[in-house]
Amino acid sequence: MSYDFKPFEKQITDITERLSRELGSVRTGRATPSVLDGIQVESYGTRMPINQLANISVEDARSLRIAPWDMNNAKDIEKAITVANLGLSVGADERGVRVFFPDLTSERRTELVKIAKEKIEEARIALRGARDHVWSDIQQLEREGAMPEDDKFRAKDDMQRRVDVANAKFDEMLVHKEKEMSS
Repeated sequence: MSYDFKPFEKQITDITERLSRELGSVRTGRATPSVLDGIQVESYGTRMPINQLANISVEDARSLRIAPWDMNNAKDIEKAITVANLGLSVGADERGVRVFFPDLTSERRTELVKIAKEKIEEARIALRGARDHVWSDIQQLEREGAMPEDDKFRAKDDMQRRVDVANAKFDEMLVHKEKEMSS
């Protein structure tokens, strides 16, 4: 009997997608709407993401335009972005809110790379936790007699191969993010 790795592969996919979203929220020198994904705005008595209150578009390489569907939300959006302390300049006008991305200083770039590496490490920790859970399942199956010892070690090798591929993907994502921040 071979081990079913589908749930483990789903966990790996979920961890990778979450890491991708988190890395997307780390600011680079370019204007990207994903930087605002984690910001919640107090509106209509609840906290909502900006993209549920307005249209976000890239105006040019260093600025975003946020066009609220209800202009009464413009000040709340401006305040939420300012409070989020992302190092962005924010200004409201008659068309909505404009977000400016200043040039990255070398200190800020170093700090952002450090944040990206922390997010990669968090993903690796989550992956190790999932791997340990699968390994204990495999060992339990072998103890119960549902899996021969040879299959146990084969399954361990398959599991480790999947972990190595995921870790290589994490490294690739970090290299891509560092290149993005340095350009």
